[in-house]
Amino acid sequence: MKTQFGDHVAVAVDGHVAVVTIDKPPHNHVSVDLMRDLADAFDAIDAEVGLRCSVLQAQGKNFCAGADLVRSESAGGLGSVNPLYDQAVRLFSVQKPIVAAVQGGAIGAGLGLAVVADFRIASPDAKFAANFVKLGFHPGFGLTYTLPRLIGRSKAELMFLTGRRVKAEDGVAWGLVDEVVPLEDLRSAALRLAHEIAENAPLAIVSTRKTLRGDMAAAVRAQTDKEAHEQGWLRDTEDYREGVLSVSERRVGNFQGR
Repeated sequence: MKTQFGDHVAVAVDGHVAVVTIDKPPHNHVSVDLMRDLADAFDAIDAEVGLRCSVLQAQGKNFCAGADLVRSESAGGLGSVNPLYDQAVRLFSVQKPIVAAVQGGAIGAGLGLAVVADFRIASPDAKFAANFVKLGFHPGFGLTYTLPRLIGRSKAELMFLTGRRVKAEDGVAWGLVDEVVPLEDLRSAALRLAHEIAENAPLAIVSTRKTLRGDMAAAVRAQTDKEAHEQGWLRDTEDYREGVLSVSERRVGNFQGR
């Protein structure tokens, strides 16, 4: 039996594990509503005593390809990103561990979503990118706080300043990916790890995770305020407009620094 949260998020239960599925294929682009529904789903899981761990997975070609900037700009722009980040911060307040099953792209905000999870199991075709500079934009989703703490400042800076895509196998060496498995085994591998966690004492799981994460939610909230400020003025530049166009046309941007 599944519980639906909004149009694109469903939760099923497998023993002590909640399986959270984003169903907005093929790219699962982020939106305020999607992030709110995800946060509501995880809040409900936290409130359910019998659930001890979650798997986060997505239907379609990509785990999450970030924001659909071309569509957003044609509709008059993104507006303030703070409402999106308000919901994203809620995800960092989740009490119980999350295992992400990542196929295809985890790009931009999709990378931010993947990094919310405690662990990432990936298929060989998975790729991770913080491609904001290719868009003439500043990183968001709290990534300037979370990514350096996961893979180290130097590798995070490399991802931020080049916008390069990191393949799943390379992600293992970087600490970005915990395990690479064939695509057909992806969900079962993520579920297997979640069950390994969930067989342990639930109060101890939550307590240990809380100690390890500390004040992450508060720190991410403060960081997203800084990120949103930088994104605000960059969105008004010619380089941003060129960046969105060049990425949609799959070419290198012709940036002018204005």
